[in-house]
Amino acid sequence: MTTETAIAPVLTSPEHPKKNRIQVSNTKKPLFFYVNLAKRYIQQHDEVELSALGMAITTVVTVAEILKNNGLAVEKKVVTSTIGMKDETRGRLIQKARIEIVLGKTEKYASMATPPSAQAREKEAGVANKEEKKQD
Repeated sequence: MTTETAIAPVLTSPEHPKKNRIQVSNTKKPLFFYVNLAKRYIQQHDEVELSALGMAITTVVTVAEILKNNGLAVEKKVVTSTIGMKDETRGRLIQKARIEIVLGKTEKYASMATPPSAQAREKEAGVANKEEKKQD
């Protein structure tokens, strides 16, 4: 009996990476580096794709949950798969778990992530001035 290994096709090459994809590692950068980077990508592209292999999957899930719990993102798509990779130490093909999570911008994001407009600041200043006059 033979088993076939499906190797997921790589849709992007190093010369043409996806502009809104973050490939997460659990050893290279701290967790909040990825959280802040994902916030910027969502702001620029309206969505972000978080991708990881193996042990970094927990980091991707944590980043996604932080963004969702803060109301900055909604989950659009989650894809799990396994890919065959060459093990450098043993020289054989090994299976690695892979996850891709696509998050989209929430309607709430615009008001939460950007500073208040000049009009809003003027309005707040006007309210403060009225309150000061009442106290006199």
